[in-house]
Amino acid sequence: MFSNKDLKKMILPLVGEQILLILVGMSDTIMVSYAGEAAVSGVSLTDMINYLFSTVFAAIATGGAVIVSQYLGCRDSKRARETSGQLYLTSGILSCGCTVICLLFHRQILHLLFGAIEEDVMTAAAQYFLVTACSFPFLGIYNAGAALFRSMQRTKDTMYVSILMNVVNVVGNAVGIFILHAGVMGVAVPTLLSRMTAAFAMTALAFQKQNPVYVEWKNIFCRNADMMRRILKIGVPNGIENGLFALGRVLVTSIIALFGTTQIAANGVANSIDGVAIIVVNSINLAIVTVTGQCVGARAYGEAKKYIRKLMSVSYVLTFLLGVAVCISLPLLRGFYDVSEDVWNLSCILIFLHNVMAALLHPTSFNLSNALRASGDVKFTMYAGILSMLLLRLGVAAVCGIVFNMGIFGVWAAMGMDWLGRSVAFVLRYKSGKWKDYRAI
Repeated sequence: MFSNKDLKKMILPLVGEQILLILVGMSDTIMVSYAGEAAVSGVSLTDMINYLFSTVFAAIATGGAVIVSQYLGCRDSKRARETSGQLYLTSGILSCGCTVICLLFHRQILHLLFGAIEEDVMTAAAQYFLVTACSFPFLGIYNAGAALFRSMQRTKDTMYVSILMNVVNVVGNAVGIFILHAGVMGVAVPTLLSRMTAAFAMTALAFQKQNPVYVEWKNIFCRNADMMRRILKIGVPNGIENGLFALGRVLVTSIIALFGTTQIAANGVANSIDGVAIIVVNSINLAIVTVTGQCVGARAYGEAKKYIRKLMSVSYVLTFLLGVAVCISLPLLRGFYDVSEDVWNLSCILIFLHNVMAALLHPTSFNLSNALRASGDVKFTMYAGILSMLLLRLGVAAVCGIVFNMGIFGVWAAMGMDWLGRSVAFVLRYKSGKWKDYRAI
């Protein structure tokens, strides 16, 4: 169903997108570091909460992508178009609701999760949270459009929109930090503006009728309960799993907040760099939904297994190579971060630990779970992911980080244990073949 040329055409733009996301994340952290360690800490803490919401939006978009991909696999373009409209409606309602909650209760959320942090860090976090929460509706709409284009294998379009979004963000950050000296607001407002730009651009492309699947107003505002149920049947378990996984990261970050500003800042710097090693894994996470979904829609399970193995092999090789490249490049990256030597040295240790664990466990922990979801086997991935997060991510982090006084090293060791637990569960499920019994349409 997919030649090697088709796969490259789909995956390479996704890799380009991920590179842009990493570079923009690094540039945010680098630029805000010039506003002080309190600003870096506040932004990094709030980004954990923002990550929680963005994963929920992405999960709903993935639900729509699975349904569209399976309809494309069985060549039912009419229902694929109906799904695209309902995906926009669902994403818009959910993201607007999240924005209202965050605007009303932003202080309470921050105090609940990070109440022990210093006052200047809390002030920076609150400012950043208020502005970025306003961008959620635009992020939700952008995710819906991007998922639709990935289902059609039109990943070049999503890459071009991502380039536009990130150029707006980086230029805005430079103006806000270095010209206007706006501190945290200098990176918050450009985030809002860049997501608005991306949402409008992606939506304009999605309405073009020359697309294999396009959006129509009648399919957005004419509620289709059956189609929405199909999207939510995939999206809700996926959203619960990914949302709780992200919440686990937030709660883990709240544990890190107990260890002082140095460890909080090191965690933020490390998070801005260690994503480089998993660029290919994250790209294949997106592509494997389209590939597996279309194979399952066509009931070509042998093809699905072949592509899952092929894509995961690529993930393993390139994750290892990228991890090595990042570790070698750390002395060159030092000059970009205006942080103390203690913060930088601790960041380097965390990055090394992350890259070793990612090379061993990330593809089976994330690529394989997305393949299972794309087949419709979402409840198993949800239960396995939640159990691993509660017992390993949170449980081991609390015991090692606090009880055994290992600090941030205990927390990052718990991350590796979580990936190991997920990997074991998903490999066993894949080998059992039970995922073939599920189909979303």
